[in-house]
Amino acid sequence: MIDLLSRVALALITLVAPLVVPLAAAAQERIDVIGSAPTELVLRSTTDLSIIRPVIERFTARNPDLSVRYEQWGSNNLFDNSRAACEGAAPAADAVFSSGAHQMTWLVNAACAHRYQSPRTDALPASRRWRDELWGITEEPAVIIYNTGAIRGSDVPRSRFELLDLMRNRPDLLRGKIATYDIEASGLGYLFAHADSLEATTFGAMLEAFSRVGAIATCCSAAIIDGVAKGRYLIAYNVLGSYAAAAARDGEGGRVGVILPEDYTLIVSRSYMIPKNAPHVEGGERLLEFLLTTEAQAMLSELGLITPSDPDETSLLPSARRLIALAPPLLLALDGSTRARLFSLWDEAFAPDTEGPGFGP
Repeated sequence: MIDLLSRVALALITLVAPLVVPLAAAAQERIDVIGSAPTELVLRSTTDLSIIRPVIERFTARNPDLSVRYEQWGSNNLFDNSRAACEGAAPAADAVFSSGAHQMTWLVNAACAHRYQSPRTDALPASRRWRDELWGITEEPAVIIYNTGAIRGSDVPRSRFELLDLMRNRPDLLRGKIATYDIEASGLGYLFAHADSLEATTFGAMLEAFSRVGAIATCCSAAIIDGVAKGRYLIAYNVLGSYAAAAARDGEGGRVGVILPEDYTLIVSRSYMIPKNAPHVEGGERLLEFLLTTEAQAMLSELGLITPSDPDETSLLPSARRLIALAPPLLLALDGSTRARLFSLWDEAFAPDTEGPGFGP
C-alpha cells in the first residue's frame, strides 16, 4: 500500500516541472559498455564516466558474468526518463544513480523502486538510506572555486560572508565574472539552491549581490570549472566539489582554488535506486553491494566522490557540514510553488549564459 507521503507525491505530479518528456527527447550524454559478458546491466547515472570508470571496471572484474552498459545523463533528463520507465512508457534501467537526491526521493515515494536490505545497507547512516529503497553512495561538497591568478590573499572568500564582502568591495573586478548552475537546467544546481534557501541567513543578500555584479547562470560543472581555469569566470559558487577535484587531478589544480565554505558546506550523497521493474534486479543488488564495500568506498574516496570529514584534512568544523539527507522533506523541493519561486528569484539575480552548455553533474 502506498503510504500518505506517496499519495502526496503522486498528487503533486501535475505541479512538478519539468514534465515527463518522450524518451527520444531526453537523450543521453554518453553511452559506453564496460566488460564483455553477455548479460548486460544497464546503469543510468549522472556521474561523469571519465571519473567513475575505474570503479565500474573493478565491479565487472569482480563479476565476470556481468557487463555494464553505462548511460550518462543530465539529472533532469534522467528524472524524466526514470518517471517514464516507472509508468511503463520507457524501458527500465537495472539501476539509477543520481546526484539529484530530491528527484530520487520523489521516485521512491511514487513507488518506483525495488526494496532491498542487507548488512551493508543497514550499516549506512540514516541520512544516507531511506525505506530500504534509496541509498546514498557518496558524500560530495558544494564548494566555491576561484581563479588563483586573479583572486589572491585576503580576497579569497572562505565563507559566504567573505564572498558578500568581496562582491561589495570589488564589483568592477567581478562584474560578469561569477558563475553558478542554471537551476532550471541542472537538477543538482536546483537542489543546492533549495538547500541554501532553507539554510542560509545570507540567501537574500547573496542573490542581491549576484544581481549587482551580473553573475552568470550556466550549465554545467565542466563548463564552469573550465571557465574559472581559463579566467572567463573568476569565482564560481556551489560547484560540485568532486568535479573540481577531478579537474585538479587533470592539471587544472594550479589555476583553480577550492574552498569548503566555513559558515556551512552542503554535502550531497549521490543516491542509488533499483527500479521496481528492472530487468536484472539481482545484478542491480550486486552492484549496490559492491559500491558499499570497503574496496569501492576507498576508490570513490580517491576519485574525490567521498569528501574527507576530518577537520585536520579539510579545515572544516563538523558543525559546518550540512548533509542533504535522503528523507521526506526533500519532496518539498519539487513542490510547484517552491520551484516557481526559486526560478523567479534566479531569473532576477542571474544573467543567462550565451556561450552554450557543457556537461552536467
